[in-house]
Amino acid sequence: MHDVTSALEYWPSPPPWGWTADDMDHLPPEGPNGEPDFFQHVELIDGALVFMSPQKRFHDYVIHGLRVSLSAQVPPHLFTLSEMDVKLGHRMRPCPDVLVIDAAAADDLDRTFYTPDEVHLVVEVVSPESEERDRKLKPARYAEAGIAHFWRVEDDGGRPVVYVYELDPATRTYAVTGIHHGKLSVPVPFPIDIDLDDLPR
Repeated sequence: MHDVTSALEYWPSPPPWGWTADDMDHLPPEGPNGEPDFFQHVELIDGALVFMSPQKRFHDYVIHGLRVSLSAQVPPHLFTLSEMDVKLGHRMRPCPDVLVIDAAAADDLDRTFYTPDEVHLVVEVVSPESEERDRKLKPARYAEAGIAHFWRVEDDGGRPVVYVYELDPATRTYAVTGIHHGKLSVPVPFPIDIDLDDLPR
């Protein structure tokens, strides 16, 4: 059993035994050279620490707008939140932009991550630096973990376009069920109607 302190001795290389999902709860507040908030925006993708770059206003605007819109429509047994980890496996702990989870899980204010069986929807807002992860890698991992619904949001000249996917349980892969411009209206995971051109700011 190795601890995070010994792992950081190999920085910037990963430790020989690799990073794990549980390590994410034990990263220090400062970086290896004393950098403040160094590990504040990091996720674990296939055993690699991925640092998220500063985001454009579009990214923050869409995350906020979708969270507010979903929160206004979500049924009582579910809850909407943003930028919380989902532990998909021993070496996979991404941080989706928006999630819909079981309300009972959200009631525990000490939680640092959720498990796939508690998650009903994950949303990723694509940034230039995250295109490969958000379009290919993370959706495949979410589907393999059994998360039923996935949305990918793209920036079309400052307007959000939402690609909606639903899990095929037989193949554990996502199938696209709609591409939404201007207005998003879907019946699952619960009835949702969102004006994409007028998201809450």
